[in-house]
Amino acid sequence: MAALQARVTGCRKCPRLVAWREQVAREKRASFRDHEYWGRPVPAFGDADARVLVVGLAPAAHGANRTGRMFTGDRSGDWLYRALHRAGFANQPESIDRSDGLELSDVFVTAAVRCAPPANKPEASERDACRAWLDEELDVMKRVKVVVTLGGFAYAQTLKILGDRGASVPRPRPRFGHGAEVELERVTVLASYHPSQQNTFTGKLTEPMFDAIWGRARELAHAKSRA
Repeated sequence: MAALQARVTGCRKCPRLVAWREQVAREKRASFRDHEYWGRPVPAFGDADARVLVVGLAPAAHGANRTGRMFTGDRSGDWLYRALHRAGFANQPESIDRSDGLELSDVFVTAAVRCAPPANKPEASERDACRAWLDEELDVMKRVKVVVTLGGFAYAQTLKILGDRGASVPRPRPRFGHGAEVELERVTVLASYHPSQQNTFTGKLTEPMFDAIWGRARELAHAKSRA
């Protein structure tokens, strides 16, 4: 897994994303002017032997694109790691930077796209170019029982990849919704609203709703491990 993630960080497949991530890293946000931005594809993070795989959309321009760790350095990450800590998947509730001591247990956090996209909207060609990394992670991770998808983009891409890998994904594809579950032969795909400010500030996603996802993920992981 370490060798795979090292290759991820050197990827330059998508010219638009390369240009954008590097521009953001040069120009910086005023509040982070003294920070050294990562400005590269962001590697996945967590327990490579995990039963729970978390798939997000893409790194945030001034979050993971700055810190070099998935869901680190912005409010979405604050929500995610607080929830993982409450559920017993993380040793601390904060994810500030790559040297903060955060460790995950039984959870691995990745994304459908590894570079920060303009307006947080990857193009279809960029999504497709990036899918090989998630495919390779699935090859390495032999114990995955639950895939938690954060948002509709990650949900659709996850089902597409699993279907292409031989899983019998129902047709028509089940609609995305918070708490939706798609039971496949080897894994359950569990959908959650993304912990974006758009969702958390408006109350579309609350902390109890998010906590319920991680409790359910743990329950499913245990149940499928016993099966």
